[in-house]
Amino acid sequence: MSKSKLEYIWLDGYQPTQSLRSKTKVVSDFGGKLEDCPQWCFDGSSTEQAEGNSSDCLLEPVSIIPDPQRHNAFLVMCEVLNADGTPHVSNGRATIDDDDNDFWFGFEQEYFLWDIETDKPPGFPVGGYPGPQGPYYCSVGAKNAHGRQVIEEHLDVCLEAGLNVEGINAEVAAGQWEFQVFAKGAKEAGDQTWLARYLLERCGEQYGMAINWHPKPFGEMDWNGSGMHANFSNTTLRECGEKDSYDKICQAFEPRVKEHIAVYGADNDQRLTGKHETQSIDQFSYGVSDRGASIRIPVATVTNGWKGWLEDRRPASNADPYRVAAEIIKTVKSA
Repeated sequence: MSKSKLEYIWLDGYQPTQSLRSKTKVVSDFGGKLEDCPQWCFDGSSTEQAEGNSSDCLLEPVSIIPDPQRHNAFLVMCEVLNADGTPHVSNGRATIDDDDNDFWFGFEQEYFLWDIETDKPPGFPVGGYPGPQGPYYCSVGAKNAHGRQVIEEHLDVCLEAGLNVEGINAEVAAGQWEFQVFAKGAKEAGDQTWLARYLLERCGEQYGMAINWHPKPFGEMDWNGSGMHANFSNTTLRECGEKDSYDKICQAFEPRVKEHIAVYGADNDQRLTGKHETQSIDQFSYGVSDRGASIRIPVATVTNGWKGWLEDRRPASNADPYRVAAEIIKTVKSA
C-alpha cells in the first residue's frame, strides 16, 4: 500500500490582507487526480474564519499539482466553504464569473525578499540603506543582485510542478524581485498565482528569507513600490481589431475606480501616488505604452491591429488575484 502526502492550501480570513495556510493529509493509493482529493476541514476559529462554538470550515479542492519539494506529494489548492457547503465570505475565487474561461490573465507579481535576521531585504547595509534605484533592475552580479539563490530555486520548483511561470527578473530596488504567471481562465490564473506564492514562501524558509508582499515597505524612500500588474484579455480584446472597442472597454473602468481599488490591496495608497510609474489612487487614465496610467494599452496590441490585451497597473503586490480578476471581468462585461 503506497502512501502520498497531500498539502491542502487555502486562504485565511485575516483582514485587510489574507495569508496562506496549509496542512498535510496522508492518503493511501492516491490516484493523482483532483477528483481523488477528498473534501477536508479545518478549525476556522484559528484563522479568523469561524467562531469557536461552530468552528468547522470545509476545504474544497480546486487545483492539484505535483509537490516538487517532497517525496510522493502533491499541492492541493482549496476554496473555503462554510459548514453548509456555501462559499465562505473569505472565498474570493467564488466571486469570479468566468465559467467559459473566456478571460485570460497574466499576473506580474512583485515582492521583496526579507531577511528575518536583519529585518531588511538582502542587499541592505547594517544601519542604513543601499544606493538609489536604477542599478538593481534586471541586474547581474553580487553588488546589485541580492537573493538570487532563492528566486532561482523558486523558478525551478514552479516549472517542475507544472505551473505556467513565464519569467522572472530583479526589480528596481535592492532585494526586490518579480515573477510572471499566465493562464487561460481567471480561476486557473488565480490558482497558479497563489500556488506560486506558496512555493516562494516555502523556498524562502530554507534561507531564512520571508516574503514581504507590502506594496510600499519603504514608503519614505524614492523607490517604486511592489505591484501585481494584471494583464487581461477576452475574445473581444483578442479579436476585435478596433480602437473604438478598446476605448469603450477602458472607459468602462473610469466610473468604477472605488470598486477596483477596494480589492486591489491594502495600503495601496502608499504606492499609487502618481509617481514611480503609477497613477494617483483616486484618478483614472489610460493610454498606449503609458506606465503612468491606470490602464496601459501595450504597443504590441496596437501594432497587431488592435488585437491583444490590456494591463491594469493598479493592483498591489498583496492583492488577491481572484478578487482582482473578478472585478476586472465585471467591468469588461459591463462595456
